Amino acid sequence: MLLRLAYLGATNAFALLRLLPMSDRDKDTEILALRHQIMVLQRQLGDTRPRFSPADRAFLAAPLHRLPAQALHRLRPLVRPETVLRWHRDLLARRHAARSRPKRPGRPRTIRSIRLLVLRLTRENPTWGYRRIHGELLVLGITVAASTAWQILQDAGIDPAPERASTTWSAFLRSQADATLACDFFETTTLGGTRLYVLAVIEHANRRIRVLGATAHPTASWITQAARNLVMDLEEAGSSARFLIHDRDGEFPALFDTVLTDAGIQVVLTGARRPRMNAIMERWIRSCRRELLDRTLIWNQPHLLHALREYERYYNTHRPHQGITNARPLRALPPAVTDQAAITRLDVRRRQRLGGILNGYYHAA
Repeated sequence: MLLRLAYLGATNAFALLRLLPMSDRDKDTEILALRHQIMVLQRQLGDTRPRFSPADRAFLAAPLHRLPAQALHRLRPLVRPETVLRWHRDLLARRHAARSRPKRPGRPRTIRSIRLLVLRLTRENPTWGYRRIHGELLVLGITVAASTAWQILQDAGIDPAPERASTTWSAFLRSQADATLACDFFETTTLGGTRLYVLAVIEHANRRIRVLGATAHPTASWITQAARNLVMDLEEAGSSARFLIHDRDGEFPALFDTVLTDAGIQVVLTGARRPRMNAIMERWIRSCRRELLDRTLIWNQPHLLHALREYERYYNTHRPHQGITNARPLRALPPAVTDQAAITRLDVRRRQRLGGILNGYYHAA
């Protein structure tokens, strides 16, 4: 179209030069002859509409748009005067749209260092989904959307969202989350075949976990002492817990509930075979198994306690949690990194726990 328009402009410029030496009488005679030719063509076309190329429209609209409609009628063009004016409006609109079009359409591409970091986190932690990776980026002070992490994994041919179990509960838990605790037993087996029982408590408000202990024989006295230790720990931390949820497992003796009741904590029992009524605790147990117990061999009870303590510190101080907007129970998210140079030259180090079973990332000093 541009080549055609340039050709028309050049030919008509030469035609204009040819008109300069002509007299007014000769010009009037030529105008009359051209008008008659247009009348003959219109009579032959009849109802058939003439076809104009985009270049023809642009050339006719450029010089004729300044004339009023009455003058255009006197010129007897092959189209109506309103059509010529519409061509001119379309020409201006396309010109404005071309100037307003951004040079790089769409959102700016994610910085290469961030894309490489997302792929690195996925490679070193195969079980992490895109939201877990997004939380780890926030811990590092790198503010990107969760959809950005999803798109990076999708472009790399990696499943962005591994299958996860949904966790819901009643309006009671949502309204009382700041004052609610939940506890449960779960079991694991050592290399020697010894079955060990672990008792843990989680706070609904900030997802802080407390591993109360592990034993091969969860006797009533052991569980009651664990309840007393929990009450003392809550008092030292200044906790305002008012409810504690646990299931109807026979391992919880009546004295366990009595100790908590004396401390002002009301015990709420879940329904029979209703694990979703204690969904937050059940979700933590699954995380503990998936991230720790399924990836290591437990030698004995001291080894289990050591691993659980390390996981407890990692869970409370570093691991981001989706349920609390990717914050950490004992540490707030750092301020976002706004320095463009710092984001471009990321130097992220890995801190390994338990021989690399648990990985945390931080900026190098």
